[in-house]
Amino acid sequence: ELRQPTFSIGLKGVDAGDEANLKKVEQLVLDTLASLADKGFSDSSIEAALNTIEFSLRENNTGSFPRGLSLMLRSMAAWIYDKDPFDPLKWEDQLAAFKLKLKEQTPTKLFGGLIRKYLVDNPHRVTVNLLPNTTLQKELDSEEQGRLDVLRKSMTESDISELMQKTQDLKTHQETPDPPSALKCIPTLALSDIPKESQKIPTAIRSLGQNVEVLSHDIFTNDVVYAEFAFDMSSVPKHLLYLIPLFCRCMTEMGTKSEDFVELTERIGRKTGGISAYSFTSPLKEEEKPCAYIIVRGKATRDKFAEYCEIVEDIVKNVELNNKDRLKQMVFETIAGQEAAIVGRGHSYAMGRLGAQRGIANAASEQMGGISNYLAMKELAEKIESDWDSVLSDLQLLRQAVFKKEGMLVNLTADEATLTSIESQVDGFVSALPGAAPTDLAVQGSDLAWYTGEDSSLLLPKENELLLVPTQVNYVAKGTNLYTDTDYAPHGSSVVISKYLSTTWLWDRVRVVGGAYGGFCSFDNTSGMFSFMSYRDPNLTKTIDNYDGSTGFLKDLTLDEDELTKSIIATIGDIDSYQLPDSKGYTAFMRHLLKVSDEERQQRRDEILGTTLKDFKDFGEALESAMANNSQVCAVTSKDMASQATEEKRDLSFVSKQIL
Repeated sequence: ELRQPTFSIGLKGVDAGDEANLKKVEQLVLDTLASLADKGFSDSSIEAALNTIEFSLRENNTGSFPRGLSLMLRSMAAWIYDKDPFDPLKWEDQLAAFKLKLKEQTPTKLFGGLIRKYLVDNPHRVTVNLLPNTTLQKELDSEEQGRLDVLRKSMTESDISELMQKTQDLKTHQETPDPPSALKCIPTLALSDIPKESQKIPTAIRSLGQNVEVLSHDIFTNDVVYAEFAFDMSSVPKHLLYLIPLFCRCMTEMGTKSEDFVELTERIGRKTGGISAYSFTSPLKEEEKPCAYIIVRGKATRDKFAEYCEIVEDIVKNVELNNKDRLKQMVFETIAGQEAAIVGRGHSYAMGRLGAQRGIANAASEQMGGISNYLAMKELAEKIESDWDSVLSDLQLLRQAVFKKEGMLVNLTADEATLTSIESQVDGFVSALPGAAPTDLAVQGSDLAWYTGEDSSLLLPKENELLLVPTQVNYVAKGTNLYTDTDYAPHGSSVVISKYLSTTWLWDRVRVVGGAYGGFCSFDNTSGMFSFMSYRDPNLTKTIDNYDGSTGFLKDLTLDEDELTKSIIATIGDIDSYQLPDSKGYTAFMRHLLKVSDEERQQRRDEILGTTLKDFKDFGEALESAMANNSQVCAVTSKDMASQATEEKRDLSFVSKQIL
């Protein structure tokens, strides 16, 4: 926690060819701040900001993080500087005092004075320019190698032998498990302490006709309504899947026919706790058909829920898509964000590529959020300039294809009295929507076959890929499918086993010994996809070898009763994790979408609690068979590491692709 708060702002992608451009950024920031200090903010923007802050404080939504711990950490921000630890928690008095100041002074005078004092006239600031250097890594490597050469020449044979022995001793220490006597010092629960029954979330379902379902969850929410409107993607053509994330952003970032982007944002801020739109795609158990929806999610107090519905209806019916400059700006923002994410979170992109080789749902997800989407966005940036009418036509087609009541789902979380009071508002919103997608949509039937699972052309070819980007580390993924490539049947013990494998073998071999920031695995019980991943990994081929060695680790594993019990309890801890009301309602909604019943959840819980050592060994056998028969590798890496990996793993026939 910083005693002196900081404010930072900047631009990305500035043309650094001319040094004058860099100076213009600082001047632009200062001029903008000065203008705000002189002209102030509109009443609507101030009202929106205050409502957003107050809503957040009253809701106190800490996600999966326990509220008690969150309050403790909030109080520490003042306490560590010898201030009253309760001051940060007494926000109501502070907010009331600020509102009083707004009444006593004009907003321009109040905010203008603060902006000038703390920003414009504050000399305690720094401007930092980060400039790319394509030869920097080679220069650093050369410098490091030079230091090593000098050091090597200064060492005697005895020094070298001693260093090698210390290295071996360190490796042995890293790979040696903690002794049972040390582990027994840690307090633990017993299986008898764990509830045998799975937790259930209250859910009522009613139908509104035309295949529209309304799910309601009677949970105390302190007069806040959490609402999701899910529209199925059955009418979305395959060739426009890449546009879905951008289209979702358009819902809240392009304005409507009567309001520009800023006015809509302020309206949302004044009347609600926030509105977002995004896509959700997942495989379904034993089905080729994917689960695919566009979800509009938001929250509002009970007295403002009608206005929340009006805003969503306005967006759905009247979103302004014909704004070339704004859309182009959003595309550039998307590209910049994706480039940063590929370098910073390459493991998720690598895993997305592997999943897209196996299932239509994962392939659709990759089109909407993976490497394929990044490449499509770069093409779209050019197409906006060269063929704007075509781009606009595609966006308008998506709006007609998505927003219909046919196949729609509504999910509501609030207490019973609130749910009853808003029922008519929900019904009115649904009834105002078109019944189905227009019959004259310019879409070929074959272009919709992806949604029914009958079109496999979305799948990527099964190959081992190396995705080349400017990076000093690697993100290495390997995947296989236990359901399609072996006769392994779904079983709850797989959750225990994959978690144990992540926290033992992969932690020790990939992270502790290998030096990666992270090494883990996951098993999708729905599709059967088993995945290995590493994060910021200095190794590539060694990590693949460690993945391959995990099957032998499981087959030869010996577990005493205490260690097995700890593994089971740790898994149950994840399943029974802390949830706030909105999260509970959303979890129940996801279970409904994925067709996961309470009976199935109870069976899985029973299997988890009954996990045995034999389950570990059986899983190891199945994993070994699947990896030998049909497994692929995908890594986000540098050009030099790719060349080395291609040479070291000739049998994998790596295909290298330059991405950045």
